[in-house]
Amino acid sequence: MPAYAPLQSGGGAAMTQQPLKKRRLRVSDVNVVNHRTLRKALGGTIVGNTMEWYDVGVFGYLITTMGPVFLPEADKAVQNLFLLGTFGATFIARPLGGVFFGWLGDKIGRQKVLAMTLMLMAAATFVVGLLPGYSVLGIWAAVLLVITKLVQGFSTGGEYAGATTFVSEHSPDHRRGFFASFLDMGSYLGFAIGAGLVSGLQLTLGQAEMEAWGWRIPFLIAGPLGIIAIYFRMKIEESPAFQATLEAEAEVARHPETGEVLGPMGPVGIFKAYWQRIVLAMILVAAANTVGYALTSYMPTYLTTNKGYDEINGTLLTIPVLVAMSLCIPLTGHLSDRIGRRPVLWIGAISTVVLSLPAFLLIDIGTVPATLTGLALVAFPVTFYVANLASALPALFPTAHRYGAMGIAYNFAVAIFGGTTPFIVASLIQVTGNDMMPAYYLMATSAIAAVTIYFLPESARRHLPGSMPSVDSDKAARELVATQDDNPMLDMDTLPFGASYEAAKAAHAGPEK
Repeated sequence: MPAYAPLQSGGGAAMTQQPLKKRRLRVSDVNVVNHRTLRKALGGTIVGNTMEWYDVGVFGYLITTMGPVFLPEADKAVQNLFLLGTFGATFIARPLGGVFFGWLGDKIGRQKVLAMTLMLMAAATFVVGLLPGYSVLGIWAAVLLVITKLVQGFSTGGEYAGATTFVSEHSPDHRRGFFASFLDMGSYLGFAIGAGLVSGLQLTLGQAEMEAWGWRIPFLIAGPLGIIAIYFRMKIEESPAFQATLEAEAEVARHPETGEVLGPMGPVGIFKAYWQRIVLAMILVAAANTVGYALTSYMPTYLTTNKGYDEINGTLLTIPVLVAMSLCIPLTGHLSDRIGRRPVLWIGAISTVVLSLPAFLLIDIGTVPATLTGLALVAFPVTFYVANLASALPALFPTAHRYGAMGIAYNFAVAIFGGTTPFIVASLIQVTGNDMMPAYYLMATSAIAAVTIYFLPESARRHLPGSMPSVDSDKAARELVATQDDNPMLDMDTLPFGASYEAAKAAHAGPEK
């Protein structure tokens, strides 16, 4: 795979790389992570991911309740397919949001764009709770629901790509897997919170009241929750890696005679430059999210529609599995820092292939213990997948174009394979009459991923391409510089030793933080 530098020669989106200026790594080059800033960055990004998946959980668990609200004259199967299709439509807008917000995030900064995406997400979720039903607007009520979910999907397109980029750029290299994994822990906890709230309302109000007005409450709660989340996100600081890129870009602008171009490219330029790694990332995201969304967004409907559970039990059974899985995610993130991203991702892919069929056979038995065991078997590979993609994927792309490339790779994959999983597997069951079709679908996507992981560059304990190394202490910085000649985790060819970097360092020289 090519060595990346954030400094490019030529004009516009030209990607011919400028020869790197070779020199020794200095202690002043190494980024020493401020742990207080890291904690703020982690907390500020987790709240957004939690908010996103709170909505996913609420909507997924209310599908059988909202069907009669928006399509009362259709039969149950059509209602479910419409709501699952509406959920899938959210992901049609995600690539557009990913492309737009990714480009904007590379241009004006990660923190500003992440604040924008959270505001839009919270507002769209809140508006769903205000929508009139079929009895007021007829079919236009269903149309408004689809439009609102499309707006939400557009904003969500910039969320995960930006959050993983942001946290990866804030984290020390040797613990990036651990810190990035907290994003997905927050995601699935957000899902469990949404599911728990829906379950509590169903138990308290009953199905009739839920269909009449109770379904609105979880969406309306997103308003005040969103305000709190936005407050925390506005408090975080820009990532040091991106800030260094901005400074170097400003220095190039002051010295155009260098002929260097440093800055965001359009989506076409990004895809031309990094298409191989974008395709690689898309395959891995597709496999992971196929399993993830099968567990989270489809299982409640599957248990209710195909396995005879009522709406309340169909929801409650998945919650303990989600909570246990969420708490285990940082453990697999830490494991990837120890043994590598590729081995841990292989565990996720191979266990999906091996465990999917037994999982659905256990669920097919119909007893609560068997169903819980089956759900746990589906959750097991998700734990190994999601915790490590959050740190492995940002390491595929250089700092100057990381957000944009992640926005393309992640959101196109999720739109095609992840968010559509509930609709696809429900349709496959409807067409074939075979309740094992979800297992076969999960096995197929992960079998392809298992082969793809072989081509994934190992990034554990290594610095991000286009960025200087990040460590957690001054002592670690000195040790890194002292061992630079024989350190296998240090790739001098990907360090930004271009002329503009040297000029920016000189222009901004001062006491180290």
